[in-house]
Amino acid sequence: MSIFIYNSLTRKKEEFIPLKPKEIKMYVCGPTVYDEAHIGHARSAYVFDVIRRYLTYKGLEVKFVRNVTDVDDKIINKAKNEFKGEDLNTAVGKVSNKYLDLYHDDMKSLGILEPDIEPKATEYVGNNKMQEFIQQLIEQDCAYVADGDVYFDIKKAKGYGKLSNQAIEKMESGARIALGEKKKDPLDFALWKAAKPGEPAWDSPWGKGRPGWHIECSVMSSDILGDEFDIHGGGIDLIFPHHENEIAQSEGAGKTFAHYWIHHGLLTINAQKMSKSLGNFITIKDVINKYSSDVLKIFYLQAHYSSPVDFTWERLEEAHKAIQRFEILFFRMDQARKIGMTSSVQTANFIEKNKNNFIKAMDDNFNTPDALASLFDLVNDTNKFIDTEKQTANYTEIVNEAERVIIELGNIFGLELKSIQISTRAFNLELSEPSGSSSSSSSSSSSSSSEEIAEIKSLIVDRNEARKSRDFKKSDEIRKTLEDKGIILEDTKDGTIWRRKL
Repeated sequence: MSIFIYNSLTRKKEEFIPLKPKEIKMYVCGPTVYDEAHIGHARSAYVFDVIRRYLTYKGLEVKFVRNVTDVDDKIINKAKNEFKGEDLNTAVGKVSNKYLDLYHDDMKSLGILEPDIEPKATEYVGNNKMQEFIQQLIEQDCAYVADGDVYFDIKKAKGYGKLSNQAIEKMESGARIALGEKKKDPLDFALWKAAKPGEPAWDSPWGKGRPGWHIECSVMSSDILGDEFDIHGGGIDLIFPHHENEIAQSEGAGKTFAHYWIHHGLLTINAQKMSKSLGNFITIKDVINKYSSDVLKIFYLQAHYSSPVDFTWERLEEAHKAIQRFEILFFRMDQARKIGMTSSVQTANFIEKNKNNFIKAMDDNFNTPDALASLFDLVNDTNKFIDTEKQTANYTEIVNEAERVIIELGNIFGLELKSIQISTRAFNLELSEPSGSSSSSSSSSSSSSSEEIAEIKSLIVDRNEARKSRDFKKSDEIRKTLEDKGIILEDTKDGTIWRRKL
């Protein structure tokens, strides 16, 4: 089945047809490294990680490029504040290296795949490729020099505003030329900025200076992926002016540029824009210190990539409870396997049905909410199968196949379900005695004392008795007591499963 993608350039969903069969060239705007990465950055990285993983899953070879902006005004200002008195060139390098290292650490903690190539802005100005690109625009009469600065002439851009769907006349009516700028038109944008005293600067035909922000992506993408490539991605906030300007300068240099544009929605905190001044700046580390990366990923997957998403700690806790459904199922699969193996393998219909629904959703513009729902439908159907089909031929093999498919689909989302499975088993989860039963349960974990296990089981028996007598207040209080001890309960028709919180 074909993949369909909503193309921001055409503002419609289109069948995805690669320039070369089985080969995908993909460029995504990466971080400007001047501060710690927050959960908005994490969402951006994760959106394109899932898209990349899915394209690979479909048998396509993806060349994935994500750039790094390692010199700009924000980095320079940070360097002045963090390394006062030091040489500014050295300080800028320290700032960019420090926060790029932290970004890489964050991406690793989230399980985000590394890009195939990660070009830096300073590399491309250092090797003169940005200067050469700008000179080409000047020669094409698309850019002009003004006292050491170089500006793109917006009047020479054909179809300017086609990505953001704005008329150039309307844009000009609200634009102004700032004090000190020497551009002809308010919409003209800087390709090269003349050097300021003490700031990082490189040689160019127009004097020492550094590149404007927009030019770097045009130069790096075309150098690495060619004059035209398949997918360009970024946040919706980059559509204008960044991506609009990329198109103008790339086409001005005679390049076809990107065919499909993918933009993700932005993240807010409790319906507010994230800001340090508002005290709602949440870093990736803030979340990972409390929850696993899978919890954050489940939270992101519940919204379509193109939609805005509002973060609250309550919603993250809901995602955490959703992850626990996998933990419980993997334990129950272990219990089911004890029934014994049979000889032939046959896939149950419920596995294939849910897998097909997952793929259908992802083929439709990477619809992760529907795909995630299909994955949890598979979890639910597997639980039902375990409960009701113990006499089915190939019972154990079907359980194994369900587990394999859950992990396979989870890998598309970058979920570490295999590690959940391993760590869950390491805790030796137990089936408690059903209320009123005198039968003994399985042997205790070496990490738990017999006294502790006896206390847990006693509380579970008390809770079951409270539930039978419909004393739900007491039942909830006991569950809360156990949760505070790090014990999670799951009620099944065979009794109550308890496990340690991971």
